[in-house]
Amino acid sequence: MDSVPAWAPAVGFTLLPHAGGFLGSSIAKKEIPVWYKTLQKPSWCPPNWVFAPVWGTLYTSMGYGSYLVWKELGGFNEKAVIPLGLYAGNLALNWAWTPIFFGAHKMGWGLVTLLLTTGAATATTASWYSINKKAAYLMVPYLAWLSLASALNYRIWKDNRNKK
Repeated sequence: MDSVPAWAPAVGFTLLPHAGGFLGSSIAKKEIPVWYKTLQKPSWCPPNWVFAPVWGTLYTSMGYGSYLVWKELGGFNEKAVIPLGLYAGNLALNWAWTPIFFGAHKMGWGLVTLLLTTGAATATTASWYSINKKAAYLMVPYLAWLSLASALNYRIWKDNRNKK
């Protein structure tokens, strides 16, 4: 049996977060021109074209960070359960936001999901710091964006509560 090429785990971990982003984008693409466009948004809301490249960059960054942690800990083992488990929980919450917010039009539940995602991402970052500082630093732009996204989601929810 051939062994896995040395570069394969780095590529796999780096691309993994994009899987949920790709699936979510199919939902968002349908809802942006119909439902989302009708919502009142604050003046500081980024233009729609900004979201895809920002998320692409953030997914790549956090994915590579997860690879660095996995590699540092020697793969999937007992030491990796907490740092990679927190990361997996963060990813699951991250991926859940789009179907909740865009798919189900549940702006308030979207906000709850974002706040839980931010908590999981913060815990992930803290757990990674003692393992691989570079991996933890790769999470910082994601945490900043989650803060902006949470504020934006809050304002959209607050300003459109009566909209179906």
